[in-house]
Amino acid sequence: MSNYKYKLLFEPIQLGPYTLKNRITMAPVYTAYGTGDGCVSPLQVEHYRNIARGGAAMIVVENAVINHRRSWFGRLLRIDQDSFIPELEKLARTIKAEGVISCCQISHSGRFAQVEKPVSASAVPAFDGPVPEEMTIEEIHNTIDDYVMAAQRVKQAGFDMVEIHGGTGYLPAQFLSPRTNLRSDRYGGSLENRMRFALEVVQSVKAKIGKYFPVGYRFMADEWIPGGLVLDEARIFARKLDELEVAYISVTAGTYESIFTPEKLELSYQNAYMADLAQAIKAEVNVPVIAAGRISTPAVAENLLSSGKADLVGLGRVLLADPLWPQKAYAGQENEIITCKTGCDTCLNLVMKQSPVICTQWPKEIRRKVKFNF
Repeated sequence: MSNYKYKLLFEPIQLGPYTLKNRITMAPVYTAYGTGDGCVSPLQVEHYRNIARGGAAMIVVENAVINHRRSWFGRLLRIDQDSFIPELEKLARTIKAEGVISCCQISHSGRFAQVEKPVSASAVPAFDGPVPEEMTIEEIHNTIDDYVMAAQRVKQAGFDMVEIHGGTGYLPAQFLSPRTNLRSDRYGGSLENRMRFALEVVQSVKAKIGKYFPVGYRFMADEWIPGGLVLDEARIFARKLDELEVAYISVTAGTYESIFTPEKLELSYQNAYMADLAQAIKAEVNVPVIAAGRISTPAVAENLLSSGKADLVGLGRVLLADPLWPQKAYAGQENEIITCKTGCDTCLNLVMKQSPVICTQWPKEIRRKVKFNF
């Protein structure tokens, strides 16, 4: 049954073998709530339980690293060893107990990793960091195996889906970008070659974990930086992902090197500021497309869906500010939604410093609780 006012937003949709009860998903939001050694913390379990109880149809758990030695920073989750499965299982079980589809994002940060010897498609440093080592063919194949084993652990932990992190300038995007991929072998040069790594990751993961375990993809539609990936190339890449039958494409834009520029920060204060990119990708594919980017109100979400720009909405900081956003939207209580404060960026600034996330809209006792736990 749909809310009379937001009919599309509360209409079910099929995603692989699962029927989502509405079109609201939680996009992966890094909380820095992890234990520091890659384990799930009690605070993290409580955080995702609260989000799940709020009424979203699917939650994508923040990025879990596939190789601690090569891809680590801050308080990320780890999924590169079997020893991390039990705690992740507890997290998946907590989400599913609320009738919500659980998905876990797996990632490799490449040149952004805060490790002694980061690796990337080419020796192009991030910011003023160390120059990463250009990956050898053997390292590329080993890393693809890391993705496969991580996806298998996601499945073993009881999650319903896995999402490959190809957005925000992470390793698959580093291969895709002509700015960070200067290779001259079969993994560099032409767009066909630059797409190869990401497509082989998806193909290998799908081949190993089975036809009925959905694989989603976090997708960068535009790098928003001179010399980087642009939408025209991203369209072609999206079609290739569609051919591989990914479960969905979750559209984002920008990397850590572009999203903090004054121009893009100003853009990010606008409602549905990445919706046109989602629409452009949706025009190229048959699989469901998730739009993200400050979808602050149910009315904005409904309009995005009714105009055909996306099939689902991905709420990040919006759900952080008010986990009950979906419930309030369904009940027609949109005026009671606690909104993500435009221009605040406190949560983003904290996690970029590897500090646990808080929202200025939370009650003081909740903010104190987070600080007390760390």
